[in-house]
Amino acid sequence: MTTRVETPERKSLHFQPRTPASTPGDKVVGAISHTALTIWSLIVILPLLWTFMSSFKTSSEIFASPFALPSVWRFDNYVKAWTEAGIGSYFLNSVIVVGSALVIVMVLGAMCAYVLARYTFPGSRAIYYLMLAGLTFPIFLAMVPLFFVLKNMGLLNTLPGLILVYVGFALPFTVFFLFSFFKSLPHEITEAAALDGAGEWRTFFQVMLPMAKPGLASVAIFNFLGLWNQFLIPVSINAAGPRVLSQGLAAFAGQMGYAVDFGALFAAVTVTVIPVLIVYVIFQRQLQGSVSQGTSK
Repeated sequence: MTTRVETPERKSLHFQPRTPASTPGDKVVGAISHTALTIWSLIVILPLLWTFMSSFKTSSEIFASPFALPSVWRFDNYVKAWTEAGIGSYFLNSVIVVGSALVIVMVLGAMCAYVLARYTFPGSRAIYYLMLAGLTFPIFLAMVPLFFVLKNMGLLNTLPGLILVYVGFALPFTVFFLFSFFKSLPHEITEAAALDGAGEWRTFFQVMLPMAKPGLASVAIFNFLGLWNQFLIPVSINAAGPRVLSQGLAAFAGQMGYAVDFGALFAAVTVTVIPVLIVYVIFQRQLQGSVSQGTSK
């Protein structure tokens, strides 16, 4: 009986990967996709560039030549928006409200998602489904009940009341997003931590929470974007209180009537957009690498 000996060259031929040939349909789909993405990018980027460029012009320059570069780059528009329009105080209030709400919701959301994902107890599935139901409930339907709840608690038209509502608004999505991250982590890690003498709190904060860092970064970005751009909630329950940035921009645009200083207004809009861009640029790698992982079972 003869034995067939395969040379390394023959083995390499056997295991050589075959690249699928692109069909005309694939090329058409690729061309359409790239064209659509290019058009969408222009739709998003060009208005931002135009707003940034207009923030250095006067109102007369904007109307005379809206797409031309400024003849003189007027940085005083930013000074006027920051001081005279009060954007500086509104910006500080937004940082306080959004920052506090983000820290609270991330801690509470991570703890709630961890318990629901790793422990089985009576009512755990019901709690999880109630959290999911919170994602489907339109926020404007809750404005009237929230108004009276905060009024009875003495938190109406206050920053702490706004922080509390922001936490409740962002908590269901946070739990839903982090649930899959904690669910996918191996149980052997918690068993090893228990054998080393770590308690439940130490296991969560020192072992499990660092392993879910990509998910935490992603959901933090989504929550920051949603809370920073929130307008309906502050207008409804904080109309007479310290204004946040979205309220301040609306008031600044409306208080001048027909004599709007568009240069200062566009400068204020630019100040609003810059923090969002900075946060996204810092955490974009975490976002790109963990969205698919967090939304899959």
